Amino acid sequence: MKASRMSSRLSFAAALAAGSVLVLSAPAFAHVGVQPEGAAAKGGYAVINFKVPNERDNASTTQLEVNFPIDQPLTSVMPQDVPGWTVTVEKSKLDKPLTVHGKQINEAVTKVTWTGGKIEPGKFQQFPVSVGKLPENTDQMVFKAIQTYDNNEVVRWIEESKAGAAEPQTPAPVLKLTAAAADDHHDADGAKTDEAKNTDAHAKDGTHDEAAAKGSDTTARALGIAGIVIGLGGVAFGVASRRRAS
Repeated sequence: MKASRMSSRLSFAAALAAGSVLVLSAPAFAHVGVQPEGAAAKGGYAVINFKVPNERDNASTTQLEVNFPIDQPLTSVMPQDVPGWTVTVEKSKLDKPLTVHGKQINEAVTKVTWTGGKIEPGKFQQFPVSVGKLPENTDQMVFKAIQTYDNNEVVRWIEESKAGAAEPQTPAPVLKLTAAAADDHHDADGAKTDEAKNTDAHAKDGTHDEAAAKGSDTTARALGIAGIVIGLGGVAFGVASRRRAS
């Protein structure tokens, strides 16, 4: 009897241990996320990719809705065409207008939606967007996303992670921002702004002026030395002439 109980306990313990191993070794579910191509520097422009994996075995993703933070408005949002998908960009008026490159901006993009395509089970899709200017007073941006499947299931990736707490079940995509570039005077297309061009022109003019000043100073010194040499030669000649006369 005791042997039977001992055997049962050992079997239960083994089963529990095996179950624990399976739980610990099970892969984490993939989430909708966002990553930049290169660096996403504060105050600059970047291309970011919203990566959408299909987490279902019997349904396909047919829509992605991404909400842009209204408290961190972006003046430039340009989605890249994704074959098979239709993109819709929605704007909203800002409570406080922004001034960018001398122009006042009264509205900003608050939502981008992709429809018409299909992400089949076991696959993922990336949705690239060019954005800027990125905020300068924060280390990250949170984009709340909504994923819709063709069986009418909706997954809301909108939960924000809290410091010291476990990751939520449906976390919102978070874009990490890097330190601002030392000299970032480019627009959304990568071209230099008028401010940068003027700065470069002033720098070149200053270099030319400095070089010219150095050249003039060198010439003046050379002429001064030559004058001194000639003067000393004249004095020596006069002394020699007097001695000969005596």
